[in-house]
Amino acid sequence: MRFTAVDLGASSGRVMTADITADKIELAEAHRFPNRPVRVAGTLHWDILSLYQGVLDGLRRAGPAESAGVDSWAVDYGLLDAAGRLIGNPVHYRDARTAGVAERIDPYEVTGLQFLPFTTVNQLLRERLDEAATLLMIPDLIGYWLTGRIAAERTNASTTGLYDVTRRDWAWELVDRLGLPRRILPPITDAESGPVREDVAAELGYSTVVTQVASHDTASAVVAVPATGPNFAYISCGTWSLVGVELPAPVLTEQSRLANFTNETGLDGTVRYLRNVMGLWILQECLRVWDHPDLEALLAEAEHARTDAVIDPDDPSFLPPGDMPARIDAYCSRTGQRPPEGRAQAVRCILQSLALAYKRAVDDAARLSGRPVEVVHVVGGGSRNALLCRLTAEATGLPVVAGPVEAAALGNALVQARARGLVGDLAEMRDLVRRSADVRTYEPRGREWPQ
Repeated sequence: MRFTAVDLGASSGRVMTADITADKIELAEAHRFPNRPVRVAGTLHWDILSLYQGVLDGLRRAGPAESAGVDSWAVDYGLLDAAGRLIGNPVHYRDARTAGVAERIDPYEVTGLQFLPFTTVNQLLRERLDEAATLLMIPDLIGYWLTGRIAAERTNASTTGLYDVTRRDWAWELVDRLGLPRRILPPITDAESGPVREDVAAELGYSTVVTQVASHDTASAVVAVPATGPNFAYISCGTWSLVGVELPAPVLTEQSRLANFTNETGLDGTVRYLRNVMGLWILQECLRVWDHPDLEALLAEAEHARTDAVIDPDDPSFLPPGDMPARIDAYCSRTGQRPPEGRAQAVRCILQSLALAYKRAVDDAARLSGRPVEVVHVVGGGSRNALLCRLTAEATGLPVVAGPVEAAALGNALVQARARGLVGDLAEMRDLVRRSADVRTYEPRGREWPQ
């Protein structure tokens, strides 16, 4: 059976076809398109209509399939009026409107979320909601435009700061306390499906069904982690890095809150117990400032470059777009370190800093959850970065299994396949990924490491 996975990332979108049998998955790219934010009158927006057009173009190129599914990044949303019309382009989570948020307003014992200033709840408190009738997270918004169906998919709802991770419903008492209108939060659903609208079918040249998948891209990526047992950590590595373990229940202790760990919902009621790390965003911004040099050549130079400089990837100075090389130099100067000299050293500094941040997150996840970690799985685009994977193995002292690259699309397609009865539980899905995906293992060699 063929399925189509729409996977929207913070820097690009892709539409993939997945031919799935009982023995193998064959994934192919039908269309890839950029995701370029647009600043208008001082506010940074997602170009959501361009993204939607990219989705339509991709579905048209992919052709007919059993169904399609949509996943994307979390936190951001669109607001609809009573007639179902979008009220303005969604605002980007990197916009400065939440820059002054210093304290959490969602109680950790309810939402279980890591504190991030740009969480949905913090964004909503800076909105005028008088005309808003419905809030839809980004993949729910795309799904609404495709099918006309209004619903909140659970894994993405759990990232908003308005979801009760224990009751598995909207945290209505919190919604009321914050003065947010209940009407904007649609029913939370799992794995619903529905046909595309007639006008969409006419534009595509065929009709299909849209299946509700684990619509937070990290939730989909974790579905496709090729683990053989429960004692693994994962790093979903892209513009952001999500580092954690998979658990059967949330960890809502004070120690967990102080360590800034989040409890987000995964497939089948699992909990993605993780910490957000800034990820490859810092490198991506450096490449932009450097006018997009050849990355492979730069990584080859960084392989042999040496620098003791280490940054905290989660320092607030690295969150907004801007001159990252200058910010790295400034961070090193104010922390008494010698800044990297040249681009290769800067790349080395970024990657070893990420590897050390991954080590801290993996160690903390194991300590706070009581789940031992025997192997680290790196999935997503960052799994192609051999230097980062080697440095992560060195930092953690654990074997690192890199791949699959398109984990979110694979997880997306596997949930669709399960809805058609083709695969079963998570263990069966992961077994199928292991038999299909190209992965590489990096063993730690015990080299000296900057602390």
